[in-house]
Parts: sequence; structure tokens; C-alpha cells
Amino acid sequence: MSNSFEKEAKSRAKTKNLRPLVRLLPFIMKYRWQMVIALIALLVASVATLVVPIAVRRVLDNGFSTENANLINQYFLGMFAVVAALATGSAVRFYYVMWLGERIVADVRDALFRHLMELTPSFYESQKTGEVVSRLTADTTQIKSAFSSTASIALRNLVTLIGALAMMIYTSPRMSGLAALAIPAVVLPLVFYGRRVRALSRTAQDTLASSAAFAQERLSGIQAIQSNTQEKATTSTFAAATIQAFQAAQSRTFARSILTFAIISVSLGSIVALLWFGAHEVLAGRITGGTLGQFVLYAVFASSALGQLSEVWGEVQLAAGAAERISELLDEEPNIASPPSPMILPKPVQGAVQFANVDFRYAARPEAKVLSDISFTATPGEVIAVVGPSGAGKTTLYALLQRFQEPEKGVITLDGLDVSKLGLEDLRGAIATVPQDPTIFSGTIADNIRLGRPEASDADVVAAAKAARVAEFAEKLPEKYNTLLGERGITLSGGQRQRLAIARAILRNAPVLLLDEATSALDAESESLIQEALEIVTKGRTTLVIAHRLATVRNADRIIVLDQGKIVGIGTHAQLVKKSPLYAKLAKLQFTAQ
Repeated sequence: MSNSFEKEAKSRAKTKNLRPLVRLLPFIMKYRWQMVIALIALLVASVATLVVPIAVRRVLDNGFSTENANLINQYFLGMFAVVAALATGSAVRFYYVMWLGERIVADVRDALFRHLMELTPSFYESQKTGEVVSRLTADTTQIKSAFSSTASIALRNLVTLIGALAMMIYTSPRMSGLAALAIPAVVLPLVFYGRRVRALSRTAQDTLASSAAFAQERLSGIQAIQSNTQEKATTSTFAAATIQAFQAAQSRTFARSILTFAIISVSLGSIVALLWFGAHEVLAGRITGGTLGQFVLYAVFASSALGQLSEVWGEVQLAAGAAERISELLDEEPNIASPPSPMILPKPVQGAVQFANVDFRYAARPEAKVLSDISFTATPGEVIAVVGPSGAGKTTLYALLQRFQEPEKGVITLDGLDVSKLGLEDLRGAIATVPQDPTIFSGTIADNIRLGRPEASDADVVAAAKAARVAEFAEKLPEKYNTLLGERGITLSGGQRQRLAIARAILRNAPVLLLDEATSALDAESESLIQEALEIVTKGRTTLVIAHRLATVRNADRIIVLDQGKIVGIGTHAQLVKKSPLYAKLAKLQFTAQ
């Protein structure tokens, strides 16, 4: 199991350049003025830094004597002005660069989360939610580091390096030529060994994300883990994954340390060689001691900047890996989207639903047809029940109507309009659902009910709660509708969760209502109460009901019997008992058992 994390990490394509960072340019260019201010401040601070060696040379060449006291005072007064400019420029640069990093990453997170909201459920069926969340949090944090502190250090040192090299050439072209010989020894490791750092960075990030996904999955199913006494095995697997992530990070860190060693040893070794050469130049009278001091200071500036840039390069590699992982999600196209020019449902929506010769099969199982030649019409105010064995394709009808899936063949219409030509928000806004296993979010009871209609008043929320019999348990709690439910509604029973989902659908007040085993988790007494509420809420709405228990749908206007993806019977309960062998068999089994 532990090796699976490493395999998943290595199986992904890895970037060989910094191109993924280009994907972030649209986010950066929104803040041009802040960038301009930061660059101006950077130039002021860098120029102030580069003035220092000139002052040092003049002091050294003019000597220290009483005759030069006024001149020295002038130099040091000038140095105070330089220090003030350096401090001001550095502070302004730091503020704006850090601000840009925070702002850009906030925008990236917003854009990524908005994009994730648009992806269809089929995407999440093939992805680990924990890994997606890791990209949304850990990877964007890595980018924040690159565009804030790392960017600040990189820009400062890049300008310093360029300025120092220019001043070195101006001060002594002869010694600058000697220094130039060391440049390839610095640049080549940065380019070639940096590729290994980048690859290791991506592997480390992927391995960490995989272990995070494993942890989230197991924690969300903690009851199953404990029921099967798998705490030790799960802990052992996660520990192995943690070690795997550590080893990947260790390899990346070791590679970066080797790169840093190479850069610093070559650059500082070059300075020692320049000092030796410069000392002989002074002895030969070709340059003054002040000129040597000025040149060495600039060489130190250049060497220090180059060393800093080598460390920053490692951070840039991390950011490139993170940007690549984020780009993969941003490049993921939703399987189903609103058409460019959607048709508009007439208001008010009547709720007439029609399936015409619909075929469907899942992309992951193309050999198995889930639905075959499905045709039926549900008129406004009609209650249509869909029954049949497990796997007959009942729930798939709902997914197709809401366009979570697309039919392979045939047309589905709402009020006579092809649902594929409607905007998703318009289509789904006309439908309320009560799934068999409702999703309850952390938050209050009121928050979960209000998901059906966020703008609803407190009075509307309470009215929906009473209609769905949520009030029977909510009003007994100390905080009533403001009671926090915990993640996934862990504090509620299955029946209470279903009642919340029904209240949510009641509050939504949509013309089409989809019920998928809406009372399956209720006891007999609660089911009786909910059935009364559903009878009220279904009036005037087109209602499709999936049910395994025929007793809950025997009064439906029509019942559709599905078997192996085909309609094998349509009619009332009384008609189907006589005409449909499958329905008669199901009815006999259930009603006889009762």
C-alpha cells in the first residue's frame, strides 16, 4: 500500500520548464500599478546599495587625515542619505511584493474553487477529493511563497547582480574579464541540476497530496475503520505514506543543498582569486587600493546575489511544480456545460417532463447499456413513480434530467425545451431533489435547510422545517435551528438527515420534484408523517418518485416499471398488478411479507 503513493506521484507527467508559471500571468497583470511601485522602490534600494562601494573607494584613496575631515564628513552625511533611501525603498518594495503575493494567490484560489464547482460529479468519481483539496491549499500556499518573499528576494538580488556586474566592468575591465570566466561554472549547475530539483519537487508535492487524500478518506470513514478494528493497519499505512513523503522531500532538499554548495563555492572561490589578482595589480601600480576595495565589494555583492538567486531558483522550481498541478485542474474541462447561447425557460415554469427514446451508457462501462429506448411523459402536477430491481437505471433518470449525464441517444425536454439547450443554472433551478443519501454540511440546521433557497427568510425556513417534521427534533435542542450539526451531519440519525433534505426541497419550491427513496431511512411513524408532508408539497408539481417499497407509491398517478434499463410496464398500481409480471411479483413479495 505504501508504494502506491510513490507510484501515483511518479505516474504523473512532470514539467521540464517554468512554463506552468506563465499560466499565472493573467492573475499578475491585474495589478500593474502595484508592480510598477514595487519595481521603482526596488530600483531606489538597489541604486542606494550600489553607491556604497564608490564612497568606500574615495575614502580609502583620499586617506584618513585632519586635512580631509570635512570631506569625510560630507561622505558620511551622504551615506546617511543613502541609508534612508535604502530603508525606504526596501520597506515599500517589501510591502507591495508581499501584498501582490497574497492578492494573486487569493485570486488563484477563488478561480480554482469556482472552476471546481463547475466540474461534473463524474470528475470527482475518478479523483481523490483530498488531493484536489491539497492542490487548492498546499499548492497555492507554495505559489504564495514564490510570489511574495521569494519574488522579493529574487527581484532585489537580480537587480543587484546586474548593477554589480556593470559596476565591476566600469571599475576594472581587466579584473571583470577574469571574473567572467567563473560565470559558466555558476550558470551550468543552475540550469542542468535545477531540472532534477524541479522533478523531485513535483514528486514530493504529489506524494504529500496522495497521503493527504488517504488521510481524508479514512477519517471520513472512521466508524467503518473502528468497527473493523483497522486502526493499527490504517495508522501503519499512513505512517508509511508519511515516510514516503518525507523521503521525497529529503531527496529534493538534498538536491537543492548540492546546488547551493556548487553556486556558493564557485562564486566565493572566484572572489578569493580576484583578491589575489587585485593585490598584484595594486603592487604593480595599475590600480589603487580604493579601486580594488570598490571592485571587491561589487564582486561580493554579485556573488551574494548569485548565491541568493540559486536558493531562490529552488523555490521557483517548487512554485513551477505547484503551478503545474493547479494548471492541470484549471485545464480540466467539465463534461457538461451550459450552451454558449442557452434557451430560456418560460416563466413560470410549468414542469412538464418528457423522455423520448433515450439511451444511455456510462463512459467507464461502454459495453453495458444502462437505459434503452426510454420514453414517457410527466405532466404538471402528476406524480410518477419509478420502480424496479436494483441496477435497473432508476437513479440514472434523475442524473439525465438534471444533466449530470448526457444521453447517448434521444431527447429529454422540460416544458417542451431540450434540456441540453438550457443553461444549467436555469434547468437545475427548476428542480428540487431529495436523494436517498442526502448530503448534510457542517453548519446549523437552518443553514442546511436554507441551501434550497439561500435568500429565504427565517420564517420560511421554520415553515419548511415544520412541513418536513424537522421541527419535531430541532425545537427540542438548546440552540434550536442554530444547532451545529458537525461534518456531514454526524450528530443526526439517517431519518433526521432525510427530513432535513425534504425541508430543503420544500423550501426550494421548484416546479419539478425528484424523490429518490426519500423515506427509506424513516421509521413507520415518521414515514407516515413525511408522507403527509409530501402529499402537500407534491400538489401542483411534477413529481418523480423512486421507491423500492411499493406501499409508498401505490397511490401515484402512474408507475413506471424498469428492468435492465428498459420500461416493462406503465400504469396504476391496480393495472400493473394485472398486466406486469415483474410488478406483480414485487407486489406479492412485499405486501405478502407485510
